[in-house]
Amino acid sequence: MSGAVDLSALKDRAQSPPPSQQPTGPVGEAGPTGLAPVVDVTEATFEAEVLERSSQVVVLVSMWSERSPSSVQFSGVLESLARRGAGDWVLARVDVDTNPRIAQAFGVQAIPTVVAVAAGQPLADFEGVQPEDQVSGWLEQVLLATAGKLAGPPASGGEEEPEAEDPRFVAAEDALAEGDLAGAEAGYQAILDAEPGNTAALGAIRQVRFLARVQDVAPDAVAKAAAAPTDVQAQLDAADALLYTQQAEEAFGRLIETIRRTAGDDRTAARTRLLELFELFDPADPMVVAARRKLASALY
Repeated sequence: MSGAVDLSALKDRAQSPPPSQQPTGPVGEAGPTGLAPVVDVTEATFEAEVLERSSQVVVLVSMWSERSPSSVQFSGVLESLARRGAGDWVLARVDVDTNPRIAQAFGVQAIPTVVAVAAGQPLADFEGVQPEDQVSGWLEQVLLATAGKLAGPPASGGEEEPEAEDPRFVAAEDALAEGDLAGAEAGYQAILDAEPGNTAALGAIRQVRFLARVQDVAPDAVAKAAAAPTDVQAQLDAADALLYTQQAEEAFGRLIETIRRTAGDDRTAARTRLLELFELFDPADPMVVAARRKLASALY
């Protein structure tokens, strides 16, 4: 779905007022950013509330139906996350029964379906009810991928000046360039300790930790894993080795198969490693989108 959906046809509906029976507009008070965290959207308000709003912040379009109790319940989970986000991103709720053209535009085949829209285009999506921690991780990756690419919430007034280069990042990047992984990690960690919400530092430290971990993986890790299919640690090492050599799909597939045939702590270890590898990519990457679907199938 991501990047291949034409939403322009829905702009035509904005010329007429929404039917009175359809709820529309913000739900609850606006957060510190000035944006309401949750909004009910109709075909008539889609352009303003989703397409235009997504030039400022990521908009999660949640498609649900009263005919699906699980989608109604899951909508509550998403609303709770949105309110905690305080307007850093917006949840746009769409009742597909009264707004079928929106569902058709996104090619929805199951309820619930959630699509992240940024700059007027679908960025990433998933179908079905997901655990809250998994949704939080997915959302974190979406926000990381769009960091600095959107206009951001409305400013309180005055023009923003260009941001000066952060000397802390410069020092960490210099350490990384010199091959000092420990020094680079320490530098990025210091930034995170001071600013837990710094997405740039978070993404950088994930990359550094992967590079540090893969240094300890044996050159023949993939062969060892093939010879010992029940050795979960061998599969984790092989996945790291495959990713390091630009074989991401093979890395994801190996871990998904491990998840499929294991349980308990072994399954948790494989799932945790797979999510860590996902975090190294743009969440809209087709390989990641496809692997997430396969992961959901393996888990449920």
